[in-house]
Amino acid sequence: MSDMAPDAKLVAAETQAVLKTSNAVDGGQVANRSSGTKKALFYTMLVIFALTYIFPFIIQLVTSFKTNSDADKHPLNLVPQPFTTGAIERLFQTNFPMWFFNSVWVAVIVTLARVFFNSMAGYALARLKFRGREALFTAILAVMSVPGIVLLLPKFLALKYFGIYNTPAALVVPLMCDAAGVFIMKQFFESIPPSVEEAARIDGAGTLRTFWSIVLPMAKPALITLTILSFQGSWNELGHFIIATDKENLYTLTRGIASFTTGGLGSGTEFPIKMAGALIMTIPTAIVFIVFQRFFTQGANAGADKG
Repeated sequence: MSDMAPDAKLVAAETQAVLKTSNAVDGGQVANRSSGTKKALFYTMLVIFALTYIFPFIIQLVTSFKTNSDADKHPLNLVPQPFTTGAIERLFQTNFPMWFFNSVWVAVIVTLARVFFNSMAGYALARLKFRGREALFTAILAVMSVPGIVLLLPKFLALKYFGIYNTPAALVVPLMCDAAGVFIMKQFFESIPPSVEEAARIDGAGTLRTFWSIVLPMAKPALITLTILSFQGSWNELGHFIIATDKENLYTLTRGIASFTTGGLGSGTEFPIKMAGALIMTIPTAIVFIVFQRFFTQGANAGADKG
């Protein structure tokens, strides 16, 4: 009997160990199943939100290849019946090519000007010491807080006063500098160590040389961000172009396509030609964003490596 008691205790201990191991395994499986369920639910929600976001773009793409009657009867049908490029062909028989050209040169000039002037203004506010600097920066922040539509009437009056209303200059001059761009560049320049500029000054470089050859190349990520925002902003601008001109030969794409929705195409809805114009209009901004996003990532990674 005395020999069997230790054996019974040993069996009981082994049984408890097996039960604990089993419970741990079951608990781990339950935890894994719970984690897998949460991940599946999370990704399902992401897919739903993504589809909800891109659905209007899909409708725009599909409608561009529909007939007018098909677009009227089946506006949400994802299969054109029949498939046709008639809307795109008709689009290029309007003033669309001229509007596209106007948008290109306006966006290019405005983007280059904003990158140049905003970077210089941002550097001056970040590094140069002059009277009224803080008051000037406060005024820039105040301008950022004002809705753009509130400034349309003052812009119109200024264009009339300076005699450039209904001229090409009216399309680009008021857009060559913006408060948001100055703010972005100022904040980035302040993150650059002053010792870099001090070393350049010791070597004999002046303020302009230091800015152009030393500081500006280090601001590549901010410059590319500003380029993306400036191009997209000027390409998609509408309010300013409405008050800058009423001549159709100076219309940009936003103004021209807006005229489609206000009877510019005559009677009928003409959804396919409107969607075709909007679709082609989105292509340049998408290309610019994709190309410069790659360079932005490279510049950010290079900056991190140097840090």
